[in-house]
Amino acid sequence: MKERIYLLPEEGNFYKGNMHCHTTISDGKLSPEQIKEEYRKKGYQIVAYTDHKKYIPHQELTSEDFLPLAGVEVDINEIRPGKERIRTRMFHINFYDTNPEEMPEEKARYCAADYWNYDLSYVNAYIRKMKKLGFLASYNHPYWSMQNYDEYTQLDGLFAMEIYNHGCELEGLYGYNPQAYDEMLRCQKNIFCLASDDNHNEYPFGHPLCDSFGGFTMIKSRELTYPAVMKALEQGDFYSSMGPEIHSLYIEGKDLVVETSPVQKIYVKMEGKNCYKKVAPSGETLTEARFTLTGKEGYIRVACRSEKGLFANSNAYFLENMPIEFTTE
Repeated sequence: MKERIYLLPEEGNFYKGNMHCHTTISDGKLSPEQIKEEYRKKGYQIVAYTDHKKYIPHQELTSEDFLPLAGVEVDINEIRPGKERIRTRMFHINFYDTNPEEMPEEKARYCAADYWNYDLSYVNAYIRKMKKLGFLASYNHPYWSMQNYDEYTQLDGLFAMEIYNHGCELEGLYGYNPQAYDEMLRCQKNIFCLASDDNHNEYPFGHPLCDSFGGFTMIKSRELTYPAVMKALEQGDFYSSMGPEIHSLYIEGKDLVVETSPVQKIYVKMEGKNCYKKVAPSGETLTEARFTLTGKEGYIRVACRSEKGLFANSNAYFLENMPIEFTTE
């Protein structure tokens, strides 16, 4: 049997998480307790509480089947005289605390300030400071934020970016950002991708504009504990989705093997224009695919699409960082 390199860990359990959430502590309509109750009903075990400029760990919500992640969403805005807010550019960054027990008061103070210096050197310095405090940084909704390629590809110190934001998709059909993710990767930004709700719950559950339960991240961890889940996030042991599931992802010899829930398409994106692909005939579905790698792909990432047009995305994996020998021609 050929040796396998597991891109998603072989061991552990998948835990369903919403990595971007707002409550009554900032501009959401549901309390932290209500969020826990409603998300548990939908099969979630993890919610990152990322209220605007309000750092509160919510450790009291921890239970055997639910883990709150301590987070905050910080915005750094471009303000110009006479500029309407809906036309202003702004960096929105989620920060996830890897250890809420350390320096909680300093973290709360630093997250609560207002930041108006729309300058990349300033933004990057802020990310460095937050990393020193123990946070992982994720760049949010580039389309909504009105940033362009020259801005977001210059961000440093990110752990991830949102490839899908459900609230933005409902607001303006600008929630899915695979091009921005590939642009970051092609600039050698070795970062992961998240799917999230960014829910504020202005509309009730069941309403077509309800912004809950649309984007989620499946985290594979040995156990549902804070240290184990944060380690999985740091290592990239997760994938993002709007619905489809990626059950297994590994390299066997020089073959990339993908196992999924029933989907219509399985594509392997890479640094260049070409893709590997497997597509089901009309009326049929796929649950697995195997692609032979050449070593010239640069990076690889898997994108699956269901018959309903919903996507699941793996993180990107740079082949140069893997112990695989390819024949040089």
